[in-house]
Amino acid sequence: MQAFDQIQELWQKHDVEVKLSADEMLQQAKKEVNGLKFKSALNILGMLASFIAIAALWMFYHFNSWTTHVGISITMIAIGVYTLILYRDHRLISKTDYTLHPNEYLNNLKSYQLNRYSLYNSLYWFYTIALSLGLIFYFVEILGHFNIYQKMVAIGSTALWILFCSTILRKAVIKREKERISLLIEKFERISSQISSTDQF
Repeated sequence: MQAFDQIQELWQKHDVEVKLSADEMLQQAKKEVNGLKFKSALNILGMLASFIAIAALWMFYHFNSWTTHVGISITMIAIGVYTLILYRDHRLISKTDYTLHPNEYLNNLKSYQLNRYSLYNSLYWFYTIALSLGLIFYFVEILGHFNIYQKMVAIGSTALWILFCSTILRKAVIKREKERISLLIEKFERISSQISSTDQF
């Protein structure tokens, strides 16, 4: 009985490696790629919606101060540049058919990973500073219509929101996206190695 318990314990500790075919791995990767593309497209649409909303505000609302026009211009330029960068990255993961060219898609995915790292680090701070500067110029006129408590709430909530997005939210997004892309790269590396090994036989 003791020997049986030892065998059972050894069996439970033993990890059984499940070998998946390249086709099965491609099917799994397909779901993740589609999710990545969908999220990327949603980010672009969100940025475009922000750009259009700010442009509509600028066109249909009459502002008296030149600082407001400067603030809105800076904000729209920052959003426009960031949207173009997001679109460039989206094309990287959308232009190649990963089922036909997994190696090429793997290279694009690695470039996408590097671009995202740059986007969430140096480029993110450019975007945050530009938005903050745009808001400061915009608030010069707008805050003139508020009483002291409304001014404090507007400035405080805006500063807290920027701080929250720049720290907690940014770190969470970076961590989640890094894990997701790294896992996808690992899958495509395994698919590529399986395809190359079957081509040798």
